[in-house]
Amino acid sequence: MTVRDLPALNAILNGISAVFLILGYIGIKQGRQAFHTKMMVAAFVTSLLFLTSYLYYHFNVHLVTRYQGQGLLRPIYFFILFTHIPLAALVAPASISAIVLAVRGRLEWHKRITRWLWPVWMYVSVTGVLIYVMLYVI
Repeated sequence: MTVRDLPALNAILNGISAVFLILGYIGIKQGRQAFHTKMMVAAFVTSLLFLTSYLYYHFNVHLVTRYQGQGLLRPIYFFILFTHIPLAALVAPASISAIVLAVRGRLEWHKRITRWLWPVWMYVSVTGVLIYVMLYVI
């Protein structure tokens, strides 16, 4: 694996994180708290690995990434990108807060945060994969 492979790795990590988020959601809806906890920790760790790889790539690989698509895909790409970026910045601190609240047993506050955090985190994970596909695949 070379540094040029990191965008693909990042997309894979985002996709895996989305799978863990879905499994964690299903787990808590089924009352399987231990399974939910494992899946959400796995989603957090996977997202942390993504963030580490992403930051390494962007601080150490001096390649300019420009979207080359034209037509209808161009505004769709930029809409996805410009919604993805600020929401991604919110996921890290909000997920840490949700974890801390859960560990401390403050489950009502944990639920309040995760009611909006889960869909945002899912959006960020899925759109991260879409951004990769639009940049490097299509």
